[in-house]
Amino acid sequence: MGSPEFPMLSKEGDVMIGGAFSIHSKITSPSLVFTEKPKRLRCSSVNLREFRFAQTMIFAIEEINKNSSLLRNVSIGYRIYDNCGSTLSSMRAVMALINGDEWMLGKSCSGQSAVHAIIGESESSSTIVLSQTTGPFKIPVISHSATCECLSSRTEYPSFFRTIASDFYQSRALAQLVKHFGWTWVGAVNSDSDYGNNGMAIFLAAAQEEGVCVEYREKFHRAEPEKLLKVVDVIRKSTARVIVGFLAHVEMNNLLEQLSLDNITGRQFIGVEAWITADSLVTPTSFAVLGGSLGFAVQKANISGMEDFLVKGFWETEFQCKEANQDSMINTTFCKENQDLMELIDYDDDVAELRYSSNIYKAVYAVAYSLHNILKCSNIQGCDKKFSGLQVVESLKQVNFTIKNEDRVWFDSTGATAARYEVVNWQHGPDGSVQFIPVGYYDASLPLGQRFVLKTEDIVWPGGSKELPVSVCSVSCRPGTHKVLQKGKPVCCYDCMPCAEGEISNTTDSNDCKKCPGEYWSNQNRDACILKNVEFLSFTEFMGKIIVFFTFFGVLLTLIVAALFLIKKDTPLVKANNSELSFLLLISLTLCFLCSLTFIGQPSEWSCMLRHTAFGITFVLCISCILGKTIVVLMAFKATLPGTNVMKWFGPVQQRLSVLAFTLIQVLICILWLTINPPFPYKNMNHYKEKIILECALGSPVGFWAVLGYIGLLAMLCFALAFLARKLPDNFNEAKFITFSMLIFCAVWLTFIPAYVSSPGKFTVAVEIFAILASSYGLLFCIFAPKCYIIVIKPELNTKKHLMGKIQSK
Repeated sequence: MGSPEFPMLSKEGDVMIGGAFSIHSKITSPSLVFTEKPKRLRCSSVNLREFRFAQTMIFAIEEINKNSSLLRNVSIGYRIYDNCGSTLSSMRAVMALINGDEWMLGKSCSGQSAVHAIIGESESSSTIVLSQTTGPFKIPVISHSATCECLSSRTEYPSFFRTIASDFYQSRALAQLVKHFGWTWVGAVNSDSDYGNNGMAIFLAAAQEEGVCVEYREKFHRAEPEKLLKVVDVIRKSTARVIVGFLAHVEMNNLLEQLSLDNITGRQFIGVEAWITADSLVTPTSFAVLGGSLGFAVQKANISGMEDFLVKGFWETEFQCKEANQDSMINTTFCKENQDLMELIDYDDDVAELRYSSNIYKAVYAVAYSLHNILKCSNIQGCDKKFSGLQVVESLKQVNFTIKNEDRVWFDSTGATAARYEVVNWQHGPDGSVQFIPVGYYDASLPLGQRFVLKTEDIVWPGGSKELPVSVCSVSCRPGTHKVLQKGKPVCCYDCMPCAEGEISNTTDSNDCKKCPGEYWSNQNRDACILKNVEFLSFTEFMGKIIVFFTFFGVLLTLIVAALFLIKKDTPLVKANNSELSFLLLISLTLCFLCSLTFIGQPSEWSCMLRHTAFGITFVLCISCILGKTIVVLMAFKATLPGTNVMKWFGPVQQRLSVLAFTLIQVLICILWLTINPPFPYKNMNHYKEKIILECALGSPVGFWAVLGYIGLLAMLCFALAFLARKLPDNFNEAKFITFSMLIFCAVWLTFIPAYVSSPGKFTVAVEIFAILASSYGLLFCIFAPKCYIIVIKPELNTKKHLMGKIQSK
């Protein structure tokens, strides 16, 4: 019902291929007064990159038409429309591509589309409109740069193909790129469109998997300047130094202009293929904002002959406006409306950086090869020219060919090609111009560990720095600490807390600390487990040296007393005190002193058994001798009474047998203890967490307390008998000294019990040694000191007369 929509560039052929590109990026809508027919939409601001797409399409078609081995005797024509970057204009272009521009009279309609395939569009939103409109008519659409993952649905878009990969790969690669440089705190801005929203959704999910947190996620549409101002304000106030921009190049251009006006610089931008290599973004002020940007780009188009065509051939053969053609009113109108394109004649600064042009080239050739297969072309008979749109769709699914730059072209089950990207970096060239320098690549077709390759040393960061920028919410937690999340904030915001004692973290940013194994303890930095210090009472430490000194000092005193008694064995005092038992007592005391040495040093299986049994047996031997001496005193007193003859029942033989019998009982107890459950070395890790106490476990506590109890029983018996004999009439009554010695002995060992139970670690051993030495010194001094005093200091009292003096006086 309205004026037909004429293509910007067209040429007739046996087979027609349509094209839809945003050759102009701005559109002016006419005023709608509803009183007259609306005027045509006016487009302005040439988009050089999109114009190159149209040129490339024409170049590929002309090259195929000249190729005698491909579509022989079939010429390909084209109809290329300018949608001016608007979905409204895109819809008009789609309808024109389907219907053509001829008036149809009456109700007659051929039912055939004016084009057999459509190349385009560049943006995902426009491509969705295009594919949804052409889908019911089975007209294949092949896009060179529409990357929205939403277009992968074969249910919704069964006739859609693209010579570029889906954003599924690019979005995940963006997250991996961000994680690779340790940026865990980023901002995210996307176009409020199918392209931006879908791509950003995939990126956010992948970023979460990679442990990257997003401080803010903002979006705006090119027609929403108030939202753009809000986005810029959020960027200004944010702490994230890295911004992921999932934007179409128009939105990116708008954002760039506003950031430049507000002088917001120093941010690290991470870009997508839609804008990272867009020449339209290179302005005198843009590098201050985008300098150092990193992003994924389509590989450069290295197609022989194409550069010459774009710069010269196109203007000479296809664009007939150098000299106005007065014969064609349409052509004259076209030339007047597109005067801005004529300014691009001989312009070639951008040609070396063309990237998407190779995708256009591949798309055209894919259509040609699919038609070649459908029409059953041969070099002799040529091609059959009858086919349907559905045949083209099915044939496109099967194409697999290689173009002249050795790139292989085929479509996967979603209608896309393999994901291959260059990683480019915005840098200043030697001449001061902005250059997009390749610093790596990403290839999704390679094995998992080989997909990403980066040359970090070649990257120039914002401000011309060679130092990697930092963008984290919280600094990394060093080894020895762990992360504690800050309440109400993302997981990347945390405090670093030191590990507790006995726990370590040996990696940076550890989520928790690990407990050291039983015999290990954390070092001072809490970043490694080290063997716990093993502690035992050793000969080299101060306490051990003190004990050794008092042990040998006691042995020395005992030997001196024994030597003195041996020298004075014929004196009345020595004879009166049962010299045989005295010498046996001195020997047992020497063993008591020496047995304390078995408690010092690293416990072993044999030392643990020896220390307790030696202690038990030597002390019983000692107490048995004292008990024998006490019984002798009592018997001697009974023997002096008239009519008594008890000494014959407790003579020297009986004394020896009694000592032997008492000692054998203790030996039997020790044998049972060692047989049933002997003492053994034990690593005590209960008293101290940071060290191991190496000690002797009792094995059977019953055995230990039986040994100790038996010693205590003999000591109490000895004490009772000595107490009864303390007032016997004698100038040198030994029973008084035995009573006092037993009193000290029992006091020491009664004190020992609570001290032994409560003392930790090696001090348990020290307490037991102290009890042994104290009781040994007590027995030595109380029993033998008075005798030595008389023998050495008061020899005049060492007479039988004096010893019996008290009896005689009575």
